Amino acid sequence: MDNAAVPVPSLAKVAAALHKTTEVLAHELAAPTDGPPSWSEFEWRIARAVTGMQGISSLLCDGLRWEGPHSWRRFLHEQRSQSVGRHRLISDLLNAIDSRARSEGVAVTALKGAALYAGGLYAPGERPMGDIDLLIRDEDAAKIARVLDACGYEAAFTVDRHRVFRSRFRKVAQSVRLGEHVDSPINIEVHTRIAEHLPMFAADITHLLLPRVAHPGVNAYPSSAALMMHLLLHAAGNMRARAVRLIQLHDIALLSTRLRPGDWGEVLAARPDGHTLWWAFAPLMLTANYFPGSIPDGLTAQLGRECPWLLRKRARRQQISDVSWSKIRIEAFPGVEWSRTTREALSFMRSRVWPSREAQSELKEGAAQIPGSSTVSWYGISHGARIMRWVFSKPPRVQTLLSVRAALDHPR
Repeated sequence: MDNAAVPVPSLAKVAAALHKTTEVLAHELAAPTDGPPSWSEFEWRIARAVTGMQGISSLLCDGLRWEGPHSWRRFLHEQRSQSVGRHRLISDLLNAIDSRARSEGVAVTALKGAALYAGGLYAPGERPMGDIDLLIRDEDAAKIARVLDACGYEAAFTVDRHRVFRSRFRKVAQSVRLGEHVDSPINIEVHTRIAEHLPMFAADITHLLLPRVAHPGVNAYPSSAALMMHLLLHAAGNMRARAVRLIQLHDIALLSTRLRPGDWGEVLAARPDGHTLWWAFAPLMLTANYFPGSIPDGLTAQLGRECPWLLRKRARRQQISDVSWSKIRIEAFPGVEWSRTTREALSFMRSRVWPSREAQSELKEGAAQIPGSSTVSWYGISHGARIMRWVFSKPPRVQTLLSVRAALDHPR
């Protein structure tokens, strides 16, 4: 049965399996049990899709106490091997960027995964990295372009928050790959601004992440508290978009164990643009639910008082399968509960029904980066047709459906 493809069943059955396997694996990651779950062959296949989408294959490979089916263990070991190989490539590329940036006299800050690895929180290959994220000052845009050009990278496209650079020697994937693969492209995203739309309010923490005294080359965050704020804001933006990954919650829980009371005091004292950190409540609550004891007592209660009541209410009962890629159904207004006012909520709904030209352009560009997206009739139809599907049929999300198909396909 290991080598046989499994037919794609109804979306209802897929959705139920995604929810079931996601929740089991999430709890196994935090508190491993001694025996494997009693899943069907179909559910074991869906579990593979879940580990890929949630970014936890390597952690499960080392952390599970049970074996499971041979095909499952083989998948986890293959993923770990691919992740280690990919980590080497990314490390080499970061070293090249550091060397070239020093020669060019430009300071860059390596963000998120690169910073977690640099801080020793993960062993090589434990945490997947899809791209390399760099933060620079506006005036250094031309310099960083020269740095990346010398590393074999060229500008590909620009979206609201960053500019994407792609390798001139990249291999183009012909179909979606499940989880990590050493040949998957390594893009570089260059940011001059770190902000998330929640959903209309732009929470901007750029000034909190730039080093106080930067040196040419790759820099670290100004402090562990600054790194935590970025992890929380990024998780908040992904929760709003129903695209958070379990590895992000693991990042927050792991870093939290390294923070001292003074670091948390720095987090709580931050007031980006004069606003509170109301958006940190939901990701902290979700992290605390899956990694008990990782978040200091009283922290969520304090931030909860600053959080809009509807978001606070939902965040207390949300599961990772509700706000991640494991949720296969498309919502008409995903994350509307993040609106702080009725006016914001209406503005967000209007932007979904009548998106701006820039938003439609970003959607088109994003779709072009997804191998196999043309096999699903979603991005190729008109926006009006998509609205009708939101209302009447709750269609599947393209990325999730492609991951499910890849998991159910005959192994290559």
